[in-house]
Amino acid sequence: MYIAATRRIDFTFLMLLLVVTSSNLTAEEVKPLDLVKKSQRILFLGDSITASGQYVGLFDAWLVANRWEKTPTVINCGLASETVSGLSEEGHAGGKFPRPDLFERLDRVLPLVKPDLVFACYGINCGIYQPLDAERFARYQQGWQKLKEKVEGAGANLIIITPPFYDDLRSPKSLSYNEVLDRYSDWLVKQREQGWVVIDLHSAMTTAVKKQRQTEPKFTMQPDGVHPNSDGHWFMAQQLIAALGDSKITNAKASADYFAGRKLPAEALPLIQQRLSTLRDSYVGTAGHKRPGVAKGLPIEEATKKAEEITAKLNDLLK
Repeated sequence: MYIAATRRIDFTFLMLLLVVTSSNLTAEEVKPLDLVKKSQRILFLGDSITASGQYVGLFDAWLVANRWEKTPTVINCGLASETVSGLSEEGHAGGKFPRPDLFERLDRVLPLVKPDLVFACYGINCGIYQPLDAERFARYQQGWQKLKEKVEGAGANLIIITPPFYDDLRSPKSLSYNEVLDRYSDWLVKQREQGWVVIDLHSAMTTAVKKQRQTEPKFTMQPDGVHPNSDGHWFMAQQLIAALGDSKITNAKASADYFAGRKLPAEALPLIQQRLSTLRDSYVGTAGHKRPGVAKGLPIEEATKKAEEITAKLNDLLK
């Protein structure tokens, strides 16, 4: 099951880490929870880590567990290999296709989804796995500024998630690529001074892995260096949820423990993931993109009907 945790992290340490990270918002910034609560439709954008849907599904399960009078609809439009910088390395995917550029499809995604709130997580692909470069860094910054303008122009709010940790130990290079992402993340966090709403996943994930390796040198949340395992996705979801003010989530050693404590039936979790995947495939496919090998999904009308049927099953479980 996608929520299963295969390893155990020092959650006493992480509890403190999550609280510090999530509370590091200036007084002038909008509280992320307020943005979530007033939203009817929440869109997630990102690369393959987001497209896989695991941390997004855990976030969606948290929404369901809250049993609000009206639970926002979550639509995941993550796309594998995508960047916000519009950059691609030479010979990507064996020369079969360049990395997708978010802005090739964004003007179709936003009017199709009609979100009130957008979560976006980009960066791990945007440095192209190369040393820090001024031009690449500038393209990353310009991409975020453009995305913020587009989202706000569509009448939605934007919450930015800094890029995940890159595991230099599991996928070593001649440089520390995670240090490149340190710079990318630091720049995003600094934009809080401009009123941007930023959840700093990168710093928390980097610190957590380094802490765990003091007692378990080969510990990882990303076996291939990039893509999180179940623990990694749970950690990502914890960061989002803790930043929204639910510090209790940091007491749970695993997602199953947390949701059991929230009295969300175990049978609900795969249904939530199924609903999320159904809508993802439909909206990503309908909006269109240039990334080969992605399932087209059902037409939106059919996908919406199927999602409503799944929601009815969820509601029966929650009664």
